[in-house]
Amino acid sequence: MLEKKSTLHHYFEQFPDHRISRNKKHLLSDIIILSILGVLCGAESWDSIEAFGKTKLGFLKGFLKLPHGIPSHDTINRVFSGLRPKLFEKMFVEWAGSLKNESIKKEVISIDGKSIRGSRDSFHSQSPIHMVSAWASSNELVLGQLKVSDKSNEITAIPLLLELLDIEGSIVTIDAMGTQVDIAQKIVENKADYILSVKGNQQELSDQIKGRFENQLPADADLAQEKGHGRIESRKCEVITDLTFIDNSISWASIKSVVRISSTREIGNKVTTEQRYYISSLSEKAAHFNSYIRLHWGVENKLHWSLDMIFNEDRQRKRTKNAADNFSYIRKIGLNLLKKDTSKGSLVTKRLKAGWEDKYLMQIFNQI
Repeated sequence: MLEKKSTLHHYFEQFPDHRISRNKKHLLSDIIILSILGVLCGAESWDSIEAFGKTKLGFLKGFLKLPHGIPSHDTINRVFSGLRPKLFEKMFVEWAGSLKNESIKKEVISIDGKSIRGSRDSFHSQSPIHMVSAWASSNELVLGQLKVSDKSNEITAIPLLLELLDIEGSIVTIDAMGTQVDIAQKIVENKADYILSVKGNQQELSDQIKGRFENQLPADADLAQEKGHGRIESRKCEVITDLTFIDNSISWASIKSVVRISSTREIGNKVTTEQRYYISSLSEKAAHFNSYIRLHWGVENKLHWSLDMIFNEDRQRKRTKNAADNFSYIRKIGLNLLKKDTSKGSLVTKRLKAGWEDKYLMQIFNQI
């Protein structure tokens, strides 16, 4: 049983309710908390959240008011469709920030976008919504997100997301689309450092960096190798700190290093190689850069993969008004709660156990 209200519970009780008073049979905070608990236990649709609530009614009444019982799936849908996503945006950033382990220094915060494929509505010519998220690699937490109309608009969303977050003292890593002078400036202004991927969208810079690595010995180098799952992966990191070769280098705020990562992957008799280039405001050993850049891929492996494989995000078909946007916050709240739980077991196992055991469900939910 819930002995005290969670931080989340307090947040949702303060949400302004958009509904007409005469239509408020169910409390807004009850509906949102019910949905989070349902998602933690495996619910993925409005119908399954309603079914979860009815199955667990006696348990839920121990800490939710539920004056008229469990809301119908249509009611839950209408509430999430009508809620302004800005409410979740602010609440989520504040709440996720409170979960961070402050003893972790130089946290790598990876910024990356992902489309929710199931939100596409071909009949109404509606593209899938695209979310730009911030992932704290060492804390393994989603720190915040912003919706954009499509991937090409990530450039405008990233500075807004950075403004929402407390990134001071962190290292922000972004793929090539985010390698923009204004974004580098924004990161430095917020007292953080950056590692930005350089590709064809910054063609002149890319050509200069590639040419320099072909003709100059690096100031430092590091080789890291990993074996497992039938493959061998090697990553050679090289760093150059003399940047006089870069035209207009003054445009990139506090730039101190350029980096090349040469990756080799062996699976059986098949060998693939790849080279990637970066600019950074850091001046550090190659081994550190190798580690930071490796951590960046956690946004793919631990965030996007988990949302798709654990929460089936791409198969979600919520399309009405704000429903897809708002419900993506519910999934990420669920993911953060499962990640924060220190019990043994995979995310899949934890989600199943939460559905089986009320005490464990409350252990997850009350940890904040």
